[in-house]
Amino acid sequence: MLSMAINFYPKHPKSMKKYKIEPEVAGGLGHNTLGNFDIHPPQISHLDYEFDDWLGDELIERFPVFIVSENLAKSLQNSDLTGFEIANCEVSKAGIFEDLHPGGLDLPTFFWLKINGNNENDDFLISPDFYLTVSEHALNLLKKFNLRHAEITALD
Repeated sequence: MLSMAINFYPKHPKSMKKYKIEPEVAGGLGHNTLGNFDIHPPQISHLDYEFDDWLGDELIERFPVFIVSENLAKSLQNSDLTGFEIANCEVSKAGIFEDLHPGGLDLPTFFWLKINGNNENDDFLISPDFYLTVSEHALNLLKKFNLRHAEITALD
């Protein structure tokens, strides 16, 4: 009797190594943000990210959302990474932003990085304590972009 083992390989090798990322917080939820704020974490249906300042990172957060620059969004969409969706979002500037940058500071176009990973095999997921968790493969892509103010911690 002949037996045959068939191995199925994912698009990229999934490492078991995961990383917690705490991105730059450049502002908060703007006045036009819509969602259910009676639950934890809030479920946002329309995102208005209101910048107080911006230090230049291309991955930004404000609990419970993440936004990414257009360049990073395109790179993510062209990758084989899993556990996320790219969506449009509104971006606004708070009064303090204008005060800090009286000559003006142009922001790049940002997109909403919706994290929907739901198992350890996904490259992006939210940990039980609500931190962004990424695979080593995802981190390698993210590190090609400006993340100078993000705290990155290897998880056991």
